[in-house]
Amino acid sequence: MAAQQAMEGLRELAGAGLTAEKVFRRADELLRTLLEYDAVCWHSADPATGLVTSVLSDDLSLTGFETAVRLEVWADDVATFPAIRRSGVRAETLSRVTGGRLTDSVRFREMIGPAGFGDELRAVFDAHGGMWGCAAFMRAADRGPFLAQQRELADLAARHLGNALRACHVPPAGANGRRAAEPQDEGPAVVVLGPANRPLALSGPAEELLGRLADPSRTPLGVPTAFAVAAEQARRAARGLAVSQAKIRVQDGEGRWYVLHGSTLKGGSEGDVTVVAAPATPADAMPLYLSAYGLTAREQEVALLLVRGCDTRDVSRLLAMKPYTVQDHLKSVFAKAGVASRRELVARIMLGGGTA
Repeated sequence: MAAQQAMEGLRELAGAGLTAEKVFRRADELLRTLLEYDAVCWHSADPATGLVTSVLSDDLSLTGFETAVRLEVWADDVATFPAIRRSGVRAETLSRVTGGRLTDSVRFREMIGPAGFGDELRAVFDAHGGMWGCAAFMRAADRGPFLAQQRELADLAARHLGNALRACHVPPAGANGRRAAEPQDEGPAVVVLGPANRPLALSGPAEELLGRLADPSRTPLGVPTAFAVAAEQARRAARGLAVSQAKIRVQDGEGRWYVLHGSTLKGGSEGDVTVVAAPATPADAMPLYLSAYGLTAREQEVALLLVRGCDTRDVSRLLAMKPYTVQDHLKSVFAKAGVASRRELVARIMLGGGTA
């Protein structure tokens, strides 16, 4: 009964109009007793790549957070967030993956074990083709491993949290249905990070943007997690190692998307990286808005063709659909995006939540 009530509570978060931080805090209230964890670290993520973009934890000391960032990007470890996502499940434990040999995990040897914890349960929050966040739950070493039913419960909870976090990314509309005003004269923000991912230099717009993208929990880095991850990705690429993608997308509290791109400096100190953050172009932002509105893959295809100027006949031909099927998809798209016409839909997608 308690588990059923918790799942219902998590399901309701998708329609509660909460921020990601409030979703995480409410999820903690609902899950802590059921999963029996002693500490949790919540993360928002770039829905396109799954790369972590923020951190929230009231339980953990984040004094060594630069090590956590480095391990996430560099370590060839087991039960990583990307590995869990690829596996087809939403939640996994270190004890199950390692057969009880927790020291097979790099992050257990370097961080989890030394902090006094034993087993770790990780979950990824996917919905509508995007990974909107993830979490790592830990329990004290003397409490034994997470139980199978707790992993299964976390898997179910992750589905609801994916939908709740997706809903958080639907951009708010300002007065009269128009999106809140953009910052004036906003250009790219440039941050130079040292080897430990602490800022060495900032461009004019960077300080204000860093404040808007700040993590819910304070870390010693001095920059949001997304900037540190972008820097580590750039260092990997400079070594000729594979990276999931060179750029990272992150949304501010007013629904604006930014694209972060890191690059190593030639002629500078070893390990220094420049991270440039620029407002997302329509090409970068449109797929994110469509996913945030909860459109299915087919509905997204229809919506994108409409943005390109196609009419019902064009969409029917290009997607090999019957015209009435296209109309059914359009009705669903309009309902999910909160619009009443194609013109409004195009404006909402292009303006990131506003209407013309």
